[in-house]
Amino acid sequence: MTTPTLPAEVLARMVASDPGRPRLTWYDDGPGPTAGERIELSARVLANWVSKAANLLQDDAAAGPGTTVGLDLPAHWRSLYWALATWSVGATIVVGAAAAGADVLVTDSPAAAAGHGGDAVLVALPALARSHPEAGDAPGAVDEARELATHGDLFSPMSDPEPGDVALAARGDDTAYGHLVVVDQSWGPAPRVALAGDLEQVLRQSLAAWAVDGSIVLMRSDRADLADRLASEGVTLDARETA
Repeated sequence: MTTPTLPAEVLARMVASDPGRPRLTWYDDGPGPTAGERIELSARVLANWVSKAANLLQDDAAAGPGTTVGLDLPAHWRSLYWALATWSVGATIVVGAAAAGADVLVTDSPAAAAGHGGDAVLVALPALARSHPEAGDAPGAVDEARELATHGDLFSPMSDPEPGDVALAARGDDTAYGHLVVVDQSWGPAPRVALAGDLEQVLRQSLAAWAVDGSIVLMRSDRADLADRLASEGVTLDARETA
């Protein structure tokens, strides 16, 4: 029987393979304070964000196997490091409407953070944010932009998940850790994959690309013609839901 690959192992392999190669590129063409952003994270930088977020979850929220972490965020570069951090501590990600009922809520909504009965992390989406502009409306929540940098750059889990533990709960279906990383052989080795759309699907496709030493270009865009961008980014597969 083949031993399943866990998300934390996918991240570790990327760092070992080529720590400086871009693994996550983000474009935001939508309206709002993040319009026009382009963010690029190497494996090393992505792992650093993941370690800090995982340390926050483990140290501040006592998150580990059996803990549910609601991701009330759009498909965004910040969503991806919070997802990897959740899987690094061995907890369960909950997306969709049920996210509000999770033990820990990671959200960009001050109202959702203020109304959550457990631990809450309030995320400011702009790349250069130093605090959430409405953090005062959720005084019990962790202001990620202000506090994440205080957490360690290295992470060591207190407990590792079992392959049968639930890694992702979405749309009423649970996916175990042992079945979360699914490789699509048709993508070939080291693909560069364009992604957009639903958070659950983006999480799954990101893992699939990274598991074969690939990278992703994640976009929020309503532009019809992105051929020049995809070409300049060296995209080998356009897997956007809107494509």
